This record gives sequence, C-alpha cells and structure tokens, in this order.
Amino acid sequence: MRKIFKFMLINVLLLTLSLGLLGCEDETEYHRFSYRYFDTFDTVTDVVGYAETEEEFDEHAEYIETRMQELHKIFDRFRDYEGINNIKTINDNAGETPVEVPPEILDLIQFSKDWYEPTQGKMNITIGPVSSIWSRYRDDADYDPENAEIPPMEELEAAAEHVDINKIVLDHENNTVFLEDPDMILDVGAVAKGYAVEIVAKEVIERGFTSGIISVGGNVRTFGKPLDGVRDRWGVGVRDPHGPAFGGDSVDTVFLNDASVVSSGDYQRYYIVDGEVMHHLIDPDTLMPGNHYSAVTVITQDSGLADYLSTAVFLLPFDESLALVESLEDVDALWVMKDGEVLFSDGLEDKLRSQGASGSDN
Repeated sequence: MRKIFKFMLINVLLLTLSLGLLGCEDETEYHRFSYRYFDTFDTVTDVVGYAETEEEFDEHAEYIETRMQELHKIFDRFRDYEGINNIKTINDNAGETPVEVPPEILDLIQFSKDWYEPTQGKMNITIGPVSSIWSRYRDDADYDPENAEIPPMEELEAAAEHVDINKIVLDHENNTVFLEDPDMILDVGAVAKGYAVEIVAKEVIERGFTSGIISVGGNVRTFGKPLDGVRDRWGVGVRDPHGPAFGGDSVDTVFLNDASVVSSGDYQRYYIVDGEVMHHLIDPDTLMPGNHYSAVTVITQDSGLADYLSTAVFLLPFDESLALVESLEDVDALWVMKDGEVLFSDGLEDKLRSQGASGSDN
C-alpha cells in the first residue's frame, strides 16, 4: 500500500543549509512542509514547500501526485491502462496503424525530435530495440549475477537496424503517432520523467504554489524562493556517484531558484560483468553503455530539457560535451569523472558551494 509521509524537515533532497523555523519579512507567516509518495515513474517523489497552512500545502501536493500519476500512465511503455492510449499502445501498433494519443505524448515526441540533431543524435527515443536487449540481460544478471553476460554485438547491431527517429510520423492535426517500422520501439525513459515534472510544475505554479521543490527520483525542479526569511535560494545537493546508494554525500551543492537539476550516471540500473559496470545509458553509436564519466548533472530552467540533455551530455566525450553545454543559453553542467574529479561549466561558478556560493545573497 502506498504510504504518504509529511515531515517538517527533509533529508532526501540533500538541502544542506540549516533552516529557520518559520517566517517572512512581511506580515504573512509561512511554514515548511513536505510530502512523499512512491507510485509514479517507479521511484520516490518528494514535494517540499512553504505555505501558510498545512491544508494549503496538501492541496498542492495532492494535485502534483494525481497529475504525475496521469502522466506516468501516458508515458508508460510497459503497461496498458483502460481508456488510455500511451507509449505502449504506439509500440504495439508499430508498422500497422497510427494511434491517437493525448497531446502530452505528441508534444514530448516533437520535443525529442527537435533536440535530436542539436545533441548529435546521442539521445534517441527510438533506442527501444537496443535498450530492451540490455534490459533483458540486466534482469537475467539480477537473477543469476555469477553468470551475467554482455549482449552479443550481432544481436545489438540487428536491433539497431530498427532505430530511426525519422520513422516516427506525427500528425498534429489528427493527434496521431505512427511508427513506420513494425520492429520499432519507443523508449522515452530518458526524458519522460523530467518532461512530466516540468508540466506539473508549471500547472501547480499557476494554481498558486509559489515556493517549492518537486523531486522525482532526484530530478529536481525548484520554483520561487524559500520563504523561511533566511535564504534567498534553494540548495540542491549533487549526489556523489561513488558514495553509498542511500544517504551518501554530495560532491557539491548548487544554489538556485526557478530551475531544474537533473543527473545521469552509471550508479543506477546496472549490473556487473567481470568487474565492469554495465549501466542503462546506452550510446546509440557504440550500442554499449557510455564510459566517459561516473555522472553528469545538467542545470537549466526546464526540467524536461535538463532530463533530455543529461543523457546526451553523459554520452559525449568531454570536449564535445562541454561544447554542447556552452552552445546552449542558460544551460550549465557538472561532470564527475571516473577518477572522482569534478568539472563544471563557467556558469556554475557563482552557484556552487565549493566556489563560495550559499543560499543567501547577503
């Protein structure tokens, strides 16, 4: 059964500054609340924010949960839901017939197609035939780790013949999606979570939630500023990929408002073959897991873009990865190299704790 926890303090987001109990400089008194649930995008969601009353905060948090549940079903490629045409429905009808879909799917696919060329094709939502093979081998390794194997390159190359983003046909007038190749499989797992967070963040802001954080499995979207009368910016810890899975240290803390922090790394969804980590971030060119970094973190306003870019930035060699980040307006990144060295783009210099930044502008 799903459980909901409300805390007056939160440790999940690694918000590293001590907080004031209450307060604001004007006459309005705000309190800090948090809310947690487990039933969307197969991960933990935390909502943190300031409101005048717990009832007001709960109304916003419950809206976020309900809307995220809807988007989880729409973007799901593994399960059917009554009355919903989702990503799985599109895949099931590949090569056969166009599928009428909710506008969120059309928008997500168009967004992914628009960003495909600017990111050198490293983030390809038609990678499904290849990622499905890796997923199967990972599941086998979880069951029998001593006999874990790498998929044969011949099998991966055969699957890659059906990876082609140009064979997605969008009809915006009729709200349909058609996959021209019957063996195509859409896999939006590297962008859907962040994209959903951005949709919900914009909606809840319009509903009057002016100070908060939504974190879905570590995809963090902040809006407004903390209303504790102490800080001017939220502080979000960047996880150390070499630390423990839970409760580990952060490699740094980034201070920001109205922005997103999204990380990709080799420390989630992986298995080990002969001492080598085989993680889920597959390079569409090599058909193997990317091996340039332990983790990357992308910081930009839009959570969907941050999620999308985090995969592309992870899969590019550093010089190309940095060049991509620097070519984009209001986008920054932090790289954790294999040896633990931390590098970051110039735009983060005044936002990182390691460089003297804090949650206060004073």
